[in-house]
Amino acid sequence: MKIIADRNIPYLKGIAEYFGEVTYLDGAAFTHQTIKDADTLIVRTVTRFDEHLLKDTNVKLICSATIGYDHIDTIYCEANGITWKNAPGCNSGSVMQYIISSLITISRNKGFDLKEKTIGIVGVGNVGKKVAKACEILGLRVLLNDPPRQEVGDGEDFVALETIMAEADIITFHTPLTKEGIYKTYHLANDSFFSSLKKNPIIINSARGGIIETSAIKKAIRENKISGAVIDCWENEPQIDLEYMDMVDIATPHIAGYSADGKANATRISLDSIADFYGLNREPISLVREPTPEDSVIDLDKFDNSDNRIYSAILKTYDPINDFVNLKASPDAFKQLRNNYPLRREYFAYSIKNASVEEVIRLQGLGFKIAY
Repeated sequence: MKIIADRNIPYLKGIAEYFGEVTYLDGAAFTHQTIKDADTLIVRTVTRFDEHLLKDTNVKLICSATIGYDHIDTIYCEANGITWKNAPGCNSGSVMQYIISSLITISRNKGFDLKEKTIGIVGVGNVGKKVAKACEILGLRVLLNDPPRQEVGDGEDFVALETIMAEADIITFHTPLTKEGIYKTYHLANDSFFSSLKKNPIIINSARGGIIETSAIKKAIRENKISGAVIDCWENEPQIDLEYMDMVDIATPHIAGYSADGKANATRISLDSIADFYGLNREPISLVREPTPEDSVIDLDKFDNSDNRIYSAILKTYDPINDFVNLKASPDAFKQLRNNYPLRREYFAYSIKNASVEEVIRLQGLGFKIAY
């Protein structure tokens, strides 16, 4: 079997070779000519896989090591016998970690207590569910909006988007990007959305750039219709709107899901899809392992007792300001900042020392280990 893989998919080299002959390319180097003889592609979101690229090729299987799949023309693939697979939920813990660290950072910068705030979560799939649970553990009031799930009677207590627009102090988006249909999300946050907000909320987007209309949010910021913004996903990446970047509170280069754990999960899921499709031995997939963090033990007694020690432990695992500073310094390096992202591990890679009983309950709920 001939496999062509994006060279920037981590933990893949040396393991994919158990399944076939592997060629590694930059994402932008996936062309009709380079892939025409491949049986399987392992890809990211850099290239659009459609008729122009896939027609008259030998491709039978496309595995995207991403949650999203709007870069794959699924209709063309399904009509032409090409199986496609994504990696749903692979980086949900990573995005949750990003959201929680961003909430802590912006609450400190703006001087408010998270426990006094209401957060509206738009899109309650793999990511949204984890964000909701973490926010509840930290004491926020949580409102959930997901019309497709609500329509099929999925057992959450959902509210209308209008309720979130009226009651939320923070609104975070976790939907796929869909441009058609009754539940389309493209430019969901447009001029009408921002004009209807009641509480000047903070807006967070770590899903897809096109969910927010750039011109509309810039206007909302200028007119004080929102009180802040945390933006990880942008329209027209990697050529992002620099004025927009300078207007928001935290700007990052689409790395919310870039924990080592999320990347490794995506690689495992892609390899599992290959093994399943071709009936191959899954044992090599167990060789995908994330590096151990340099300092995996967090001692709460090292933090100032006047501060919230749980918040400090969370920021010890990930502080978004580092990514913000790097993007602001080199916005033209958007792709490089993603491709060369440093090691980040999620909560379960860390053990906590010297936690009180109350802290243990909350920290274990978030996923941390406890060292006794």
